[in-house]
Amino acid sequence: MVGIMELNDLHIEALSVIANCLEDMDTLVLIQQTGGLKKLLSFAENSTIPDIQKNAAKAITKAAYDPENRKLFHEQEVEKCLVALLGSENDGTKIAASQAISVMCENSSSKEFFNNQGIPQLIQSLRSDNEEVREAAALALANLTTCNAANANAAAEADAIDPLISILSSKRDGAIASAATVLANMAMQEPLRVNMQNHDVMHALIGPLRSSNTVVQSKAALLVAATACDVEARTELRNSGGLGPLVELLRSKNDEVRRHASWAVMVCANDELTAVELCKLGALEILEEVNLSVSRKNKFSDAAYNKLLNNYLSLKYSLTGYLSSSNIIGDGFYDYGRINPGTKLLPLKDLCLQEPSDLRAVLLVNSKSDISPPPSMEDKSSDIGYGRSISSSSSLRRASKEKTNLHFSAGFGSPTEDRSEPTSGRNTALSKLAMKEKGSRKGRGKKEEEKVKEEEEVAAVPKLIGEGSPDKEWYPPSDPDFCVYVYEVTKSIFPITNIKEQIEALAKYVAEKMGGKVSKEKLHDFSWELHISELKFQLKSNVVPIGLIKQGIFYHRALLFKALADKIGIGCSLVRGEYGRAWNEIKLMNETRKGLIGALPPPEVYIVDLMFHPGGLMKLKSKEADLYIYL
Repeated sequence: MVGIMELNDLHIEALSVIANCLEDMDTLVLIQQTGGLKKLLSFAENSTIPDIQKNAAKAITKAAYDPENRKLFHEQEVEKCLVALLGSENDGTKIAASQAISVMCENSSSKEFFNNQGIPQLIQSLRSDNEEVREAAALALANLTTCNAANANAAAEADAIDPLISILSSKRDGAIASAATVLANMAMQEPLRVNMQNHDVMHALIGPLRSSNTVVQSKAALLVAATACDVEARTELRNSGGLGPLVELLRSKNDEVRRHASWAVMVCANDELTAVELCKLGALEILEEVNLSVSRKNKFSDAAYNKLLNNYLSLKYSLTGYLSSSNIIGDGFYDYGRINPGTKLLPLKDLCLQEPSDLRAVLLVNSKSDISPPPSMEDKSSDIGYGRSISSSSSLRRASKEKTNLHFSAGFGSPTEDRSEPTSGRNTALSKLAMKEKGSRKGRGKKEEEKVKEEEEVAAVPKLIGEGSPDKEWYPPSDPDFCVYVYEVTKSIFPITNIKEQIEALAKYVAEKMGGKVSKEKLHDFSWELHISELKFQLKSNVVPIGLIKQGIFYHRALLFKALADKIGIGCSLVRGEYGRAWNEIKLMNETRKGLIGALPPPEVYIVDLMFHPGGLMKLKSKEADLYIYL
């Protein structure tokens, strides 16, 4: 009938019958063997009647769900017919052709064919005013680009990114889900991912993340996981308010949504700022709850929980009391003390702005400074004694304040630029600081009245914590003493080639800076509490930079040792004990086994003595080690 034009009033019904027949493999083979399939495709391609074209495409779609049928269709070059139908002026025909392509591209050979023909026409359909046309085209592209980098690249070259991102704000859930899938497939290639970010894809994702449709939620979370691979994208997502709805998806009862949301959180937690924000939004508590459930947990939820903690070390140490050798303490780390699971850890800024109290001092590690003297001022700063005890810190802080004012009045760049410079650069200013420290040691025989006067000056200096007007960027308290520590250990301890000697030298250095050797008998006379209280009063805050502490016990010394060890590449862990005890564990190979052929035994774990015999190494679980870590 379809070959006889006189019977054209029966063609549409005849195509419906053929569509049903094509679903049966034996009948399809028979039609193909008698030349009927080729006649059908030619008829559909050359017909000018939209309903005939549409029904022919629908017939192909129904039959193509069977793999053997797809193979037969490919041999008959059905792809050419479908590409021709995409060029129809009729929206119904475009939709049917797109749906047929969605099914046909399950055949790998067909998927390759559409790489050169079909993708540009589908992208043209993405710009249609008809939402159904856009949805069908997006679905076809989603299937074409899945597990096919060449097709994803071809779609990007045909300018698909902009219309796909526009579809993310569509009212049709199917269109949004398919568009998100295509974009996620593209994001597997870095150049395409960068291009997508330039089109503001992170902001466009906020709507889909808030959708009530689980398929849209799942695809949107997957797109976040694919695109949030660099700091700029994560910052954009964070600033756009996308982290909140993403965290809420962790609560989903849908397994796929929860899995993809966990994956996205794991990717987003790769930098500290985003990890901290995710924790503030409750991601850690939700993941902890999910991981306790046998039916709801997944590999990504467990990995996301660990990633959050490993990129928010302040919280990890407060919760678990342990930092491994791979947990590198960076600037801005603070030890708040032990907190219970489920308890929120206040951000450093909030802690800095609190008034001093009888609570445990928060220890801050920070080798960055928001001050940077102009080159012309370096020679004028010889009065700064960076290596002095707390009694001399007043002149240090006073000089720091003066340098800050000079810095900004002279117009030497922004504070952000100064802070971004790595401290490992060790500029000439630091070498001058080290020289000044040596000079300052000669002046320790000052009269007691001068010391008291200096301490009074410290209390009178406006605190650096949260200093400045509210509209200026906030900086953590600077710690010039710790900067000098980093410089000195880098210069004198880092070059030591023997790891054991390195550890011993660093332990002695830390002990010296924290009040020296303390015998067990006189431990109760070591007045560190008064010293810390004075610092809190002088700083008008509970947050105390580690470099200012000149009389420290176990947990002060252990933190300083870990912070400095991380700076020079000595692998060590930090362990919190009870009653103010904390210690460092390091792993060393048995010297007697070196040079032997065959498998070496695992390294032995030692605890570093920073109190009683600085530099001493005690084998873990030995009697002397137990006496060190327990009361």
